[in-house]
Amino acid sequence: MIEQIHHVQLTVDKGKEEVAMAFYCDIMGFRRLKRPPSLDHIPGGWLEVAGQQVHIRGENSNERVVSSSHIAYQVKNLESWKTKLREQGLDILGGIPIPGMKRFEFRDPFGNRVEMLELIR
Repeated sequence: MIEQIHHVQLTVDKGKEEVAMAFYCDIMGFRRLKRPPSLDHIPGGWLEVAGQQVHIRGENSNERVVSSSHIAYQVKNLESWKTKLREQGLDILGGIPIPGMKRFEFRDPFGNRVEMLELIR
């Protein structure tokens, strides 16, 4: 039996790991976590948001810019997120309507698909 999701890993182009860490900490509001010393030699890092971990790691591939793989964040005040991300120069993409939620998608600066959603109560 699966107990919970432990973490999600997002990939970025090799050499962009620290830029990605800065985006996710400074813009998205994540907190940087200390990794085990055995992983210190690997560029990237671990982050925490709302009690969940997101790991950033570099790889030599740009396939993520066309992938439908994604991570979805449930937020409050979806419109303020839309404004904040547009101010960073990111394109906001519509999504297929789903009853009970408002939502949109965007590609982070590294090509990863991200969904933002707010539950309608």
